[in-house]
Amino acid sequence: MRLAVSALAAALMLSGPALAQQSPMPEDLAWKLLELGRVIDPPKTAALYAPLQQKEPYQGVKVERDVKYGPAERHLLDVFTPDAAAPPRPVLIYIHGGGLVAGNKHGPGSPFYDNVMLWAAKSGFVGVNATYRLAPAFPWPAGAEDMGAIVQWVSENIASRGGDAARIFLMGQSAGAVHVASYVSHREFHKVKGGGLAGAIMASGIYDLTASPAGDAELAYYGSDPSRYAERSSLQGLVGSPIPLLITAAELDPPRFVEQFELLKQATCKRPSGCARSFMLPQHSHMSEVYSINTPDTRLTGEILDFVKSVK
Repeated sequence: MRLAVSALAAALMLSGPALAQQSPMPEDLAWKLLELGRVIDPPKTAALYAPLQQKEPYQGVKVERDVKYGPAERHLLDVFTPDAAAPPRPVLIYIHGGGLVAGNKHGPGSPFYDNVMLWAAKSGFVGVNATYRLAPAFPWPAGAEDMGAIVQWVSENIASRGGDAARIFLMGQSAGAVHVASYVSHREFHKVKGGGLAGAIMASGIYDLTASPAGDAELAYYGSDPSRYAERSSLQGLVGSPIPLLITAAELDPPRFVEQFELLKQATCKRPSGCARSFMLPQHSHMSEVYSINTPDTRLTGEILDFVKSVK
């Protein structure tokens, strides 16, 4: 097994001494992620990262749980507000993954995805952690509609919680990135002028349904008629959107996510504003890229902060 993993490491260019010296990821953790490989394995990855995360109760932050932003059962969000007084802060909305058919913003006893919110709060944001309706009960375009409702709620209510409604950043990972991309690219779902966003961050998403065969989860959400996939994809709409974008993927992502990352990265270079910011996260897997947020590994969060600072 170790020989096979070593070969994978070499193929990924992870074994170079320069990267090893620079990496904030402990060597044993890097090996365990390599041994898991290019898979999506939330339980095993969570077991690696949960010990590195804070446990409740959290100090220095006010947490509002399960605030309603719409009529559906899953129309819920959590708000993380730093205790310290400050001028209005930018807002980071986080949208979880789950393959379009599962997932939640926070599970009892789990540090995920509170970890994203805690990082946001200590980094100068008001954090909003939201969930959404799931397929197959709620197929396309439920996710994009829910993003519109979330952004509208934040725009109308975040000032009373210390947030700046003119500086809202919408971030999604995996299926969350799919919904963020759908919202940004399909303006018919915007309930706030211009989409209400200062920027959008998409980590390991799918943007062009026509580029590869649809999986079971995509069939459940987008339907089984491939003639609708082009119009329901987000690639062309993202190219045409004026909203600033940050696109990321993980080096150990399953190949399809890396292909989609490259596809969108190249396509955005046709934007009038030029190529979108993009970043391939070294050493990480599909789940570790977000489970590692709020640990000493700041490679992804550093990119997020640089992106936010770059948006005027």
